[in-house]
Amino acid sequence: MTSEQQVEPAALPGLGKRIGILTSGGDAQGMNAAVRAAVRTAVSLGARVFAVYEGYQGMVDGGAGIRELAWEDVGRILHKGGTMIGTFRSKDFRERDGRRKAARNLLEHGIDRLIVIGGDGSLSGLDQFRAEWPELLAELVAAGEIGQDVADAHPALMFAGLVGSIDNDLVGTDMTIGADTALHRIVDAIDALASTAASHQRSFVVEVMGRHCGYLALMSAIAGGCDYVLLPENPPEAGWEERMCTALRRGRAAGRRDSLVVVAEGAKDREGRPITSAYVRQVIEDTLHEDARVTILGHVQRGGSPSAYDRWASTWLGYEAVQEVLAATTDTAGPVIGFRGNRVTRVPLVEAVAQTRSVPDLIAAGDYEAAMGIRGGSFREAARILAELVEPSRIDAPEEAKRIAIIHAGGLAPGMNAAARDAVRLGISRGHIMLGVQDGFPGLRDGRVAELTWSDVEGWLTDGGADLGVRRTIPTEEELYRISRSIEDNRIDALLMIGGWNGYQAAELLHRERTRFPACGLPIVCVPASIDNNLPGSELAIGADTALNVITEALDRIKMSGSAAKRAFVVETMGRYCGYLALMSALSGGAERVYLHEEGISLGALEQDLDWLRHSFASGRKLFLAIRNENANPLYSTDFLARLLEQEGGGLYDVRQNILGHIQQGGCPTPFDRLLAVRLVSRALDLIGTEFAAGTGESHYLGLVQSKVTAFPMSQMMTEMDLRYRRPKDQWWLALRPVLKAVADAAV
Repeated sequence: MTSEQQVEPAALPGLGKRIGILTSGGDAQGMNAAVRAAVRTAVSLGARVFAVYEGYQGMVDGGAGIRELAWEDVGRILHKGGTMIGTFRSKDFRERDGRRKAARNLLEHGIDRLIVIGGDGSLSGLDQFRAEWPELLAELVAAGEIGQDVADAHPALMFAGLVGSIDNDLVGTDMTIGADTALHRIVDAIDALASTAASHQRSFVVEVMGRHCGYLALMSAIAGGCDYVLLPENPPEAGWEERMCTALRRGRAAGRRDSLVVVAEGAKDREGRPITSAYVRQVIEDTLHEDARVTILGHVQRGGSPSAYDRWASTWLGYEAVQEVLAATTDTAGPVIGFRGNRVTRVPLVEAVAQTRSVPDLIAAGDYEAAMGIRGGSFREAARILAELVEPSRIDAPEEAKRIAIIHAGGLAPGMNAAARDAVRLGISRGHIMLGVQDGFPGLRDGRVAELTWSDVEGWLTDGGADLGVRRTIPTEEELYRISRSIEDNRIDALLMIGGWNGYQAAELLHRERTRFPACGLPIVCVPASIDNNLPGSELAIGADTALNVITEALDRIKMSGSAAKRAFVVETMGRYCGYLALMSALSGGAERVYLHEEGISLGALEQDLDWLRHSFASGRKLFLAIRNENANPLYSTDFLARLLEQEGGGLYDVRQNILGHIQQGGCPTPFDRLLAVRLVSRALDLIGTEFAAGTGESHYLGLVQSKVTAFPMSQMMTEMDLRYRRPKDQWWLALRPVLKAVADAAV
């Protein structure tokens, strides 16, 4: 991302406009990232930004509660939890007199555009404030508190709402600010509890937030491999206590030494009686006669540094909010800005809040199907998958069943073990025999194939690496005969390939040669697993989120190491010719520059960057961070860039370089990667089951597209790819380049 020529003032869309920004309601990790992005985007576009401190209360109180923010005021907050401008649930703003005071205080600063980050209550108050604005101004004019000229200059309040809520409860958007980080906190706690529970063969009941929304409970139960979950949207039927204990017994019979039950704080039975974590613990002790403990996670779910997702996604939302309010006109109805899939979406505020608030009413009325339906397709899908995992139709494969082999190929990706584990257990539950191929396609060639049972994959969910082994080897045509014989000898009926681009090429080769080698005509399904995130048909691959979080944590430490000196860092990420990790980590790590193969590096661009860097450090900058994709340019290497910056710095700063290397492939998979894994393999098994039922051998590759798991025929795979550079021809994340430019370069 190279610096550009300074924009002429006349071309700045924000010139003369003033924006207020506030956070309200419960705090959520990522609010700071959204504030930072909004402030810097607005400043880069010529607008002035004012922070409203302590939520709506700062607007009501005025004075020091409303203060202008400059570019540098929001430095060093990207990695911090909470909100730097404070939050408050204001009672005064709920009264009309409070809103009248708020309008007057905004007008004292010339503010008639607002960005509000909060929950449904905060956004409802915002809509009411907008509707009353003309009346409030008329009252202020009548009282002599403002002049008619001021009222005429600001006839309407324009706004954009961003949803900050760890519960992920607003209807119309897939993810709210803070939900991903809260899920990280919960799953980290569950992983830690599982180890101590296993040591003592003990049960734990974990209570998580969610009064009316079971998102955190449901997703953490899947990602944590828990035995049972209790949700507000779908209260359990009578007799649930015995079914829960049966699920716990089943887990112990399959080799588990621990039992884990997740309870949402708002869980109730079908009679409307609360289901408390204490009651669940008592049921376990009385029925199973074993020791049980309760852990109420409480506000730790809100705290701590935001995840990589909550940094880059909140940054994007802050950028879009500024674009929205600057383009708004006096008759524009402000939207809620959120995500559908990996795309920004705008939802009418009143509609979103109304649907969100209808869920408790539907639950109270006993219409659980409608309550689940409002939560969306992926929520219902997750609930169905968890039900199958905790109450499977069987845990022993029938003797005369179809045999599905799991194989890894390509580079290692965190989450491969999780995907294999889920495939084995879901496959057995659906009546298949599941096989594991050791060491990729060479292992298949050599017949290293063995059955995997339910208990064989115990513990794989949380483990990094790949217990089946992974190789980058693509079979040669000469090896296809031995592979086809191995398929026949091991009576393999279908192949589930979980891996990267080399695995995709190998699968496509088998599919293409099925006429010459009939045994290769079995159904093959490719599931994307690659930290490079460079696979066809999928916006995200298993492992990419984990790698991004590893990089982001490393960048936080690298930046901290330079906090006591004037220093420039050049950091190299993996990705080969795909710049996903580089660009997204630049957003989540707060980098000023990113160098991608997709854009290339030129000498002219480097000269501009050096001029900007010298000027920036001479003007007081203390830290600079550049991210370089490993194959951005064959000659302008990471070492070259670091030496160039050092040489041309003229002593203004010193330079350090870091090549992060294989730590990006290591570590425990994140909740997102675990959830993505189970969704993908469940759909893969559905596809294979369809082929079995039809007696056909069509092959597919799967992916996540616009938040939906989508299947594509193997025959079109190669047309999607830039084969020279091993990446899809269309990469959605490249649309975030202007976002990084807006928040990273104070050239204006």
